[in-house]
Amino acid sequence: MDTQYPTIGIVGSAGAYGRWLRDFFEQCMQLQVIGHDPADANSSSEEDLLQQADVLLFSAPIRQTPALIARYVQQSAGREVGRLWLDVTSIKSEPVAAMLLSQAEVMGLHPMTAPPKSPTLRGRVLAVCEGRLQHWGGWFAKLLDTLEAECVHVTPEQHDRAMAMVQAMVHATHLAQASVLHQHTVQTGGLSGLLPLRSASFEMDAAIASRILSLNPAIYEDIQFGNPHVPQVLRGLAEQLTRISSLVEHGSDTARASFRSEFLTNNRNAFGEQALAAGNYTYERLGYLLADLADPHTMSVHLPEDRPGSLRALLHVFETQGVSIASLHSSRTPSGEVHFRFGFNSGTPLDRLAAVASALAESDIGTVLSG
Repeated sequence: MDTQYPTIGIVGSAGAYGRWLRDFFEQCMQLQVIGHDPADANSSSEEDLLQQADVLLFSAPIRQTPALIARYVQQSAGREVGRLWLDVTSIKSEPVAAMLLSQAEVMGLHPMTAPPKSPTLRGRVLAVCEGRLQHWGGWFAKLLDTLEAECVHVTPEQHDRAMAMVQAMVHATHLAQASVLHQHTVQTGGLSGLLPLRSASFEMDAAIASRILSLNPAIYEDIQFGNPHVPQVLRGLAEQLTRISSLVEHGSDTARASFRSEFLTNNRNAFGEQALAAGNYTYERLGYLLADLADPHTMSVHLPEDRPGSLRALLHVFETQGVSIASLHSSRTPSGEVHFRFGFNSGTPLDRLAAVASALAESDIGTVLSG
């Protein structure tokens, strides 16, 4: 098997992560990729993957993955010796255990993000669960380097226990919030009626709920139902919410003291000063970002050429027109284009901003976006 320039086989290649992984392996690692997916009539067969793929990667729905891997183990019948099998499932214990029944080398991966619009996982967390790795160790290390993720090595058991809180509890909390908003915001005009009165916390929570409700519901369903550690965590969450509700409903000074002690003092001590300081700083940074994004005094520019010096040339246009920049943020469109969003002080003359737009229109540096 070629551990330097392997052929990659993706099971589930028509799914969102399958498509992203295909692009990553082809564009970032310059490797040949073949894929099988029942949703893609033109994809390779399962037998093609077993014959040709040096690295087999499972990117399938959570609830189907263990049985799917078991079928591949049976069909491969020992041909997987010396090859590498991977999966990118949100639950790790069962998929890794299923892959270990093969004779392949095995690693479990979990990108802690939906497929990003960027070509790599830079700035994102990647959980890495080791099954067995020997001859493929060097190539796998190169894979992690190219992914550019913040890699966290955990056992499958540790991973699933953590995901019961990191994913399932968080998702359940926001889905419960969404249901409460649906039931209790009739008199305020729904979510759109509340957002003008938003705090940073409410805006973030509403954004997270909107994100969950915008993506594939089967993924969020499987994260709740496919992890055996979730019911205990959700029972604990429900108990704590019931306790808060009981204290608030009681309303006495004694209830207030209990609330203060149980939910503020005790939790503050449990988090610790270092974690509180880091978390509070993160919150403040996000708050400033949301404030910048809500500011109407902005201009968005697309740089068509992604090359060294492009941003410097763009900033020089603002400098020559005497325009000071108050904030600068970048984002990617669904097609992967990088857009820069410039914020300005409220007193910035509109004619100077128009001069910037005109200068950019006459050059090939960037394109000012409408709106």
